[in-house]
Amino acid sequence: MKLKYLGLGTAAIGRPVYINIKENADEKPFNLSAFKTDGLKVLDEAYNNGVRFFDTSPGYGLAEELLVGWLKQKNDPNIKVSTKWGYTYVANFQPDATIHEVKEHSLKKLNEQWEQSQLLLPNLGLYQIHSATLDTGVLDNLEVLKRLHELKKMHNITIGLSTTGNNQTEILEEALSIEVENETLFQSYQSTFNILDQSLAQYKNELQKLSGPFIIKEALANGRLIPNSNYFDYKNLYTFMGILAQKYKVGEDAIALAYCRSIFPKAIVLSGANSKAHLEANIRAESIALTNSETEQLSAFGISSDKYWQERKQLKWH
Repeated sequence: MKLKYLGLGTAAIGRPVYINIKENADEKPFNLSAFKTDGLKVLDEAYNNGVRFFDTSPGYGLAEELLVGWLKQKNDPNIKVSTKWGYTYVANFQPDATIHEVKEHSLKKLNEQWEQSQLLLPNLGLYQIHSATLDTGVLDNLEVLKRLHELKKMHNITIGLSTTGNNQTEILEEALSIEVENETLFQSYQSTFNILDQSLAQYKNELQKLSGPFIIKEALANGRLIPNSNYFDYKNLYTFMGILAQKYKVGEDAIALAYCRSIFPKAIVLSGANSKAHLEANIRAESIALTNSETEQLSAFGISSDKYWQERKQLKWH
């Protein structure tokens, strides 16, 4: 069985910590060998449960390296992969590191990271700028844009970018207008969208007309959409999500993921699961379809993009 819209994001299986609200941190000493083994198990679990789309990045620690080896073992042309360039993982798998990643949107970094990322071919179908922003100037860098277009032509891959922050809409508007050799360069976007931050809903038509996929990340808002005691303002949202979860016999995580599909029916929604239990819970979203009324009621809980990203900045690496 191939899942229709759920993919796996590999950040959580490639590095020992991630930005979330986790309170019960593992007290065991970090073991890199065991971590690799666990990551490969998650990839296998995803595949066995029908996942055929995997998203990765050099910035995700060893995730891209794991995927390269795993793809060779699977040898399945039906597996589609996206990766990104622009972030370098620098924490050296130390959970208590002060700095975990460094952004650099230079032509040098693009060429450097492509040398590793191209090992994902022929499963690699999408190559993205990792977290494109206006301040790095990457969307005005003609050398970078021409190189991306060159890679597109040479390897028959789609070029895209990911967005993060309260100016996602600004990045999207600028990127949609960029052409190289009279061709629209960016035909895929990976952006944050969920019940809380719905800012990209206004671009639904544009995003679903692209030749490449629109990919939704952080559909669970880094854990904020899993009922918890940290966000009293979301008490009514959690209550309603609980009612829906009981109705459809799934967890609240599946409700959050299904909401994204309700708004963007053609999108790929990423699960960030790093365990069998979380993955199986997320996958249950494939089996349900929220009604129009339920989707509208969930949309009513949306907050401003500024508030959303202000809250996210307060989250720690766990």
